[in-house]
Amino acid sequence: MRRFISHKTINLISKTTTSTISSSSSPNSPSLSPNSPLNSLLRFFSALPAYSLDSMASDYSATPITIDNINPKVLKCEYAVRGEIVSIAQTLQQSLKDNPGSHPFDEILYCNIGNPQALAQQPITFFREVLALCDHPSILDKSETQGLFSADAIERAFQILEQIPGRATGAYSHSQGIKGLRDTIASGMGARDGFPADPNDLFLTDGASPAVHMMMQLLIRSENDGILCPIPQYPLYSASIALHGGTLVPYYLDEQTGWGLEISELEHQLKTAKSKGIDVRALVVINPGNPTGQVLGEANQREIVEFCKKEGLVLLADEVYQENVYVPDKKFHSFKKVSRSMGYGETDITLVSFQSVSKGFYGECGKRGGYMEITGFSPEVREQIYKLASVNLCSNISGQILASLIMSPPKVGDESYESFSAEKEAILSSLARRAKTLEDALNSLEGVTCNRAEGAMYLFPCINLPDKAIKAAEAAKTAPDAFYAKHLLNATGIVVVPGSGFRQVPGTWHFRCTILPQEEKIPAIVSRLTEFHKKFMDEFRG
Repeated sequence: MRRFISHKTINLISKTTTSTISSSSSPNSPSLSPNSPLNSLLRFFSALPAYSLDSMASDYSATPITIDNINPKVLKCEYAVRGEIVSIAQTLQQSLKDNPGSHPFDEILYCNIGNPQALAQQPITFFREVLALCDHPSILDKSETQGLFSADAIERAFQILEQIPGRATGAYSHSQGIKGLRDTIASGMGARDGFPADPNDLFLTDGASPAVHMMMQLLIRSENDGILCPIPQYPLYSASIALHGGTLVPYYLDEQTGWGLEISELEHQLKTAKSKGIDVRALVVINPGNPTGQVLGEANQREIVEFCKKEGLVLLADEVYQENVYVPDKKFHSFKKVSRSMGYGETDITLVSFQSVSKGFYGECGKRGGYMEITGFSPEVREQIYKLASVNLCSNISGQILASLIMSPPKVGDESYESFSAEKEAILSSLARRAKTLEDALNSLEGVTCNRAEGAMYLFPCINLPDKAIKAAEAAKTAPDAFYAKHLLNATGIVVVPGSGFRQVPGTWHFRCTILPQEEKIPAIVSRLTEFHKKFMDEFRG
């Protein structure tokens, strides 16, 4: 398999090199130099044992499964966040390890995915203390534990374990999640919104993604069923819609107004879809936005709720970045709070909200914790949702515990409160500074505009590429923003995701860049990016 990836990588790099050579007459072009990073990488992989695609095909010629007879929905599904650019980055990383100094950079800077702890963000101490005690409950009875763990973490671990049969975190739970933990989450949601939440409305899941898939399974019956999704969008939605055989109905966010969500655009796209025979069943809203980083105003949210009620659409509210708001003039409001404050109750609007332990200031991506709250579904439909959940038995218990902790953190008077608050503030304030620094840097580049980073973990700048670069990308049979991203990676080690992986207004080009690299590394990213961009624009200017 490694040889297959190496072969594929050589082809990708060769395409990039060829396109650069064919599109540039500059003798100073780094891609033409024998010591260029592209040629260094080609030499590295060319030295590996030959393993052709033809030999792979012949090895598997007798097997019953081929690329031509697998589920076509799988082929249609794409997920750019871990796509081609990342594959090249991983290859470069191995090259750096095996041949230090072989590239003009000494490390790969992964700005492609919202994975905070992989980029050295430290976990929240209180959360990890409680998890450790729950997973190894026998130490709760040891005298040394009092000196190693905070008193409130010990107390919380006892409370949680009392809710788990046999105090066994390795056992299956109820398919919706442990009832006591759902009680805690519901209480936290009620405190957040000022409106009560019912623990029976909660389904604890392995991150938010399985909950999204569950809803798509429920709603999509055929390709004639459509889901309204924002463009740009998080690829989970296009991928899950494709896997479940539905149709993505795009609505375009307005970049000129800070990625605004206009009701007139929703109405237009809904009307267009209906004229094509598409039965639009739900509206996806990501707030704060991914990849766009905007935070919706409450008045706009009210308009969205009214639109869904009027059109009979399920409102699918992706709220996993609710803790990530960086500007003083914006505040997160859940759609549950907004709809209830408008006087709409259980039977007035059908709403599903998603939350995850992977984002916020906690960044516990690998623990795979999350939940969805479902309201406005009949008892008969709820039974079917429960059936879908029960097929997977239950979500992992560590993730369930973390989901309860993020909705019920230490409070004033608890031993861990001050350290918890300090850790939270340090992470969020640093993210805000990083976002602002990167935003300013991007806006200083020729032909680049970047909207204000209001929330989430990303910037999504628009890049106005020269015609020569666009033609070179076409010759390389790749999207222009992917062409740019590959050159950026090979020259600097910076990994970003091309905007084409998120979809965008036709004729515009973007890339998504996280704000997650540690703060002390941001100046280096800015310096590398600035130097690269100038050289790239000079090379392809005309």
